[in-house]
Amino acid sequence: MSVLSGKKILLGISAGIAAYKAANLVRLFIKSGADVQVVMTPDAKEFVTPLTLSTLSKNPVYSSFYNEEDENAMWNNHVDLGIWADLMIIAPVTANTLSKMANGSCDNLLLATYLSAKCPVYFAPAMDLDMYKHSSTKSSISKLTSYGNICIPATSGELASGLEGEGRLAEPEDILKFIEKDLCSKLPLRGKKILITAGPTYEAIDPVRFIGNHSSGKMGFEMAKAAANLGAEVKLISGPSSQKINHSFVHRIDVTNAEDMYLACHEHYDNVDVAICSAAVADYKPANLSTQKIKKKGSNLTLELIPTKDILASLGAHKKKQLLVGFALETNNERENATEKLKRKNLDLIVLNSLNDHGAGFALDTNKITIIDKNLNLQNFELKSKAAVAKDIIQVVIKELHA
Repeated sequence: MSVLSGKKILLGISAGIAAYKAANLVRLFIKSGADVQVVMTPDAKEFVTPLTLSTLSKNPVYSSFYNEEDENAMWNNHVDLGIWADLMIIAPVTANTLSKMANGSCDNLLLATYLSAKCPVYFAPAMDLDMYKHSSTKSSISKLTSYGNICIPATSGELASGLEGEGRLAEPEDILKFIEKDLCSKLPLRGKKILITAGPTYEAIDPVRFIGNHSSGKMGFEMAKAAANLGAEVKLISGPSSQKINHSFVHRIDVTNAEDMYLACHEHYDNVDVAICSAAVADYKPANLSTQKIKKKGSNLTLELIPTKDILASLGAHKKKQLLVGFALETNNERENATEKLKRKNLDLIVLNSLNDHGAGFALDTNKITIIDKNLNLQNFELKSKAAVAKDIIQVVIKELHA
């Protein structure tokens, strides 16, 4: 899967013959898992139809501030479009649009949206040879890059005029590769390997019954996604969970019980930079596993339980270069118990959440955490969605890696 998967891409198209390539570019973005919204200059519709682009993007195409055919329709808000996008790509950029962007002119919806964009902006020039070499064009490109915009250079080849030379729009496949490479180079966890455990473990009593807990795995899966989105190669070791993840940087390893998880963790631990143990691993398992279903006989059933292997403590004992992060779900004496666990298991960070906090705990979409480091510094976070909490945790991990 591409690093563009899940990204919201605003594709701007200006009026040049190379606009015909925009259809293939939309298709490639969609194939990469992105959500694409197209904004065209009015004259760009002479080169490629909005119908084609809306069909490929599965979104309406905008080219003006309002719908001329429906006076009661809502206006097309350039500010909302600019805020919505994770990335804006303008391809092709004609000499005219390039100059207007560089000088802050704003006479159409595409330019207004560009000026409202809060995300990285890539632009791919396309024009004839003499226009591309003109000092005003070079000045516009230089000015735009000085603003923080990213130029996807034009290539050499046959031009619409019949001349050969620079000015040809980069091919859609090359535009895609350029953006992916640029994004990857800026990801703070690029080149890092992270192990994350998630979900519950099921400790079998007999072929149909088990001892488990209410963990859904949501927190671990959100951390895996957050880390992967920042460039990390993630080994996600999950107990039984209905959570789904589809990311090329995440390798999911499914396990069932504490022993399985212990073995999987130790198999990969030596090769990772960070291990985050968020799984709710059973502390005990039945001493004897019945090979047949235990029948109800009307009398009490007594089970002998024995301790499972302590995965977190074993990782702490074998720690070398790894940053080790544990979780503590507490119901009383929360900070004292979490701090004691941090020291006893040789952790670098521990994430504390309390069942006494409203909105925190198992099977919820929210969490409220406190992170304690090995120097006993505390960071308190407000109640947030688990996706937002995952990002907070990963940002603390990044800070520790660069400390």
